[in-house]
Amino acid sequence: MWDRILASDPGLLRLAAGLRTVGAIALTLAVLASLGADVTHLVAGAIAAMVATFAIREKQRGAQAVTLALGLPVALASVSLAALLSSRVVAGDVFFVVLIFCAVYGRRFGDRGTALGLIGFQVYFMSLFVGATGATLPGLCGTIVVAFGCSAVARFGLVPQTPTGILARLRHAFRARLAQLLDAHLDLLDAGPDDVEKVLAQVREGTARLHETAMMIQSRLEEGTPDEATARLVQRRIADAEIAAERLGLLLLTARSAERTHTLTLHLPGAPFPASGRLPVRDEATDVLRRDLGALRLLVRHPVADGTGLAQVRNRLLGYREEENLPVASPAVQDVFRGVGEAARAVLGLRIALDGPQDESDDSPETARSREELDAEDAAIAGEDAEAEAAEATGLRRPTTRAAVQVAVGSSLAIVGGELLSTNRWYWAVLTCWIVFINTASTGEILVKGYRRLLGTVLGVIAGIGLAGVVGHHTVTAFAVVLVCVFAMFYTAPLSYTLMSFFVTAALGVLYTLLHTYSPSVLVLRIEETALGVVCGVVAAALVLPVHTDRRTNELLTTVLERLADVTEGAVDQLSGGPPADLLDRARDLDQALADLRAATKPLTHPVTPLRTRRDTARYVVALLETCAYHARSLAATAELLPTHPSIAADPRLRTAGRRNLDNIRTLAAHVAERGGTAEVRTGPSIAALLEPGGPATPRYGRVTDRVLRHLQRLDEAVVGLARPLAVPVSRPPER
Repeated sequence: MWDRILASDPGLLRLAAGLRTVGAIALTLAVLASLGADVTHLVAGAIAAMVATFAIREKQRGAQAVTLALGLPVALASVSLAALLSSRVVAGDVFFVVLIFCAVYGRRFGDRGTALGLIGFQVYFMSLFVGATGATLPGLCGTIVVAFGCSAVARFGLVPQTPTGILARLRHAFRARLAQLLDAHLDLLDAGPDDVEKVLAQVREGTARLHETAMMIQSRLEEGTPDEATARLVQRRIADAEIAAERLGLLLLTARSAERTHTLTLHLPGAPFPASGRLPVRDEATDVLRRDLGALRLLVRHPVADGTGLAQVRNRLLGYREEENLPVASPAVQDVFRGVGEAARAVLGLRIALDGPQDESDDSPETARSREELDAEDAAIAGEDAEAEAAEATGLRRPTTRAAVQVAVGSSLAIVGGELLSTNRWYWAVLTCWIVFINTASTGEILVKGYRRLLGTVLGVIAGIGLAGVVGHHTVTAFAVVLVCVFAMFYTAPLSYTLMSFFVTAALGVLYTLLHTYSPSVLVLRIEETALGVVCGVVAAALVLPVHTDRRTNELLTTVLERLADVTEGAVDQLSGGPPADLLDRARDLDQALADLRAATKPLTHPVTPLRTRRDTARYVVALLETCAYHARSLAATAELLPTHPSIAADPRLRTAGRRNLDNIRTLAAHVAERGGTAEVRTGPSIAALLEPGGPATPRYGRVTDRVLRHLQRLDEAVVGLARPLAVPVSRPPER
C-alpha cells in the first residue's frame, strides 16, 4: 500500500503541499481565534497563510526562509496600499494594473521574483475580498504577520521537507513505478484477445509514469546528493533502469507478435496491437519467462539482503546475460530473456547506487562479472572531470516583458468589464485573467486553461451552493470544510486544473457564508466574472504581441530535433572511437525539451478541439519523437558503457552508418525552423545490413553489437517517418 501511495504521488510532493498549507491555515486560525479575532480577520488570515505557503517554491530551506522573510514586507505594503486606495477607485485600479505588470515581470528573476510577485498580487486581492479600509488596516497587518509566522512554523516545523528526504522518496517512488510497470508486462504476456489493447495502454501509461519520475529525480539531484560524483552515479543508474524497462516492454510486444514490433506501438496512444499477436503464447519457455518476470518484480521491491533465496533469484536472472544460460525458445522469446538479464543488471546497479554495497557471499560467477562491470563504471564516473559548471546557472526562468504587457492589458479589460457586471465583485475577473497566464506560453494554452477554469468554476458553484446550505453559519464547521477543500485543491492541482478550480469555488461558497455575503446570485456572478476574465485573457493574448500555438510548437519542435541531433551525434561519435562526452546530460536535455513540446501541444490534442486531423497529426509527431528519444537514450547509455564493458568496443564504421541519421534530423530541424534550403530527407539501405552476410563481418560480441545497429535502424525509420507529417520531401534511393 505504501508503494502504491508513493507511486501515485512521487516524493509525496502533493501530499506535503496540501498538509503544509492546511497546517499553516489551521495554525493561523487557532492563533487568531485565541486572540479574539472576528470572522473577517479569520478569513484574511486564512488567505494570507495560504499565499505565504504555496508561493514559495525554492528547493533549499535557507532560500525558502529568505523568501518568506522578504515576502512579509511585500505583503504589508500591498495591503496598506489596497486599504489607502479603497476610496479612490481610479487610482486603485491603476495601481492594481501596475502591480500585476510588476508581478509578472518579476518572474524573470527566478523563483524568488515569482514568489514575491505572487504574494504582492494575492494579498492585494485578499484586501479587496475582505474590504480593507484605513480603519481596518492595523488589524489586517497584524493578521498578516501572524499568518506568515504560522506559515514558517508549518513549513519548517510541522511539515518539514529537505532536498535529501525528497530525493529519497522520489527514488522509492521510482522503484514502486518500476514494479508497477513490470506488473503490466506480466499482464501483457498473458492478456487475451479482448484485453490486450487495455493492457497495452497500461504498459504505455506505466512507461510514461516511470519516465516522469526519472525526470523528477533528475531535477532534484543537485540539491539532494552530497557531491557531483554521487549525483552522476544516481543519474546513470536511474537512466539504465528506465531504458532497460522500456526495452523489456518492446521485446515483450515483439514476442507476442509474429513480426518485430515498431517502437511507435509503445508510444502512440491508440496504436493497435499487431493482429497476429493477440493470442497469448502458452509453452514451457513462456512459463519460465512468466516466473522470471515475477522474480524481477520481486528484486525491485525487496532488498537482496533479505535472504539467500532472493540472491539466488538474482543470480538466475543475471545468468541470462550469458548465451549458454538462455532457455530453448524462439529468437524473439530469447531476446526477452536477454532483456530480463539486462533489467536485472540495471536493478542491481540501482540497488548499489541507492543503498550502498551489498552482500556478495552468494554471488554466482555471472553476478560477480556484473558487479565488476558496475564497479568499473562507478570508478569511471568518479574519475570524470567535474570542472564544467552548469552554464545555465544564470539562465533564470525568463517570462518576457511580452507576458507582463499581455496580463496588464487583459487585466485592464477585466477591471472595466468586471465593474460593469458588479462594482463589488469585479476582482474575480481580474484574478481569472491573471491565473490563465500562469505557466502558459501561447494563445492556445491560455484558451485551454481558461476553459478548464470555467468548467471547474461552474461545477464548484453547484457544490458551493450545497455546502453553504449544509454548513449555514456554524463557524467551526465552515472552516473545517474550507480546510478540506484547500487540501484537495493542492493535492489535485498537478493532476487536474479543473478539479483545483472546483475546490476553490466550493470553498468560496462557504467563505461567503461566513462573511454574511452569501447568496446564489453571488456564486452565479462568480461564473460570469470568471467567463469575462477568460475572454479578456484570450483577447489580450491573441491581439497584444501574440504567440500563436503553431509558432510556439514549431520553436519547441526545432529544439527537440536539435537536442536529438546532439545526443545521436555524441553517442555515435563515442561508439566510433571519439572522445567521451556527457551523453546522459544531453539525453536529459532532450527529454526536457520533449516534455515542453508535449505540454505545448495540449491545445492541439485536447478532446474538444474541432481540428481532428490536426490533433491526430500532433499526437503522431510527438509519439514518433518519443520513439526517437528512446533509441537516442539507448545509444547514449550504450556509449557510456564503452570504456568499461567487456562486450562493447568502438567501431569506426558506425560514424558512416549514423551520418544519414544526423543529416536527416538536421534537415527536419531546418525545415521546421523555416531556415530555407531544398534539402530532402534521404533513405537508403538498411543500417542493419552491416550484420547481413556479404557485409562487413561483425561477431555478436565483437567491435559493434547488433543492438547498437538495431537502435540506429529504428531511429532512422522514425526520423524518416517524421518527414511526411512535417511535409518534408523524401528522396528515394536510386534503383539498381
